[in-house]
Amino acid sequence: MEPWFSKLRAYFPAKEMKSEDHMKTLFEHKPEFYKLDESPHHTLVYFEKPDFLFIDYILVNSSARGSGLGSKIMNQVKNRNKAVVLEVDPITPDDPESGKRVRFYERLDFKKASSIEYIRKHPVTGERSVMDIFYWTPESKPEEWVLEKMKEAYEEVHAFKSEDLYGIKPQPAAHVLQLAEERRQRKAE
Repeated sequence: MEPWFSKLRAYFPAKEMKSEDHMKTLFEHKPEFYKLDESPHHTLVYFEKPDFLFIDYILVNSSARGSGLGSKIMNQVKNRNKAVVLEVDPITPDDPESGKRVRFYERLDFKKASSIEYIRKHPVTGERSVMDIFYWTPESKPEEWVLEKMKEAYEEVHAFKSEDLYGIKPQPAAHVLQLAEERRQRKAE
């Protein structure tokens, strides 16, 4: 197991992790888009397109937390002057770290896309995963635009070769990511 993967796996819950093979496949097949940035104190995995950047994983090692390293990394990402989108666990009482993560992004001027619902069944664990979408843009963008970028990231990262790697067909992006109002309308029909 690669050291960067071991660090991610030790920190993130199983329902949020891709397999190491999935990530290596992305690095191999999409080296111009899917990238790893690491130091002894951090691991950043991201997917970058000309008009946006999707942060797949960011981890500052416990020994460096509170040092400002996370803010420095995120400000370097924002200095690329393109939209940044990411998934964050909703704040829950059983996970005190969830509130800290949300406050971290809010301090960096990220906004929660409250009109977007992200509900996914993990391809390995089968667990239902509900995430909040946060974004930062150098110029104002509607949440519908953010939704389209998240769908693109989902298809090109999360669902990439999923059937080959996990033996199951990935959920369509339009089922995983929806405007909350559209999901309610579909349920009412």
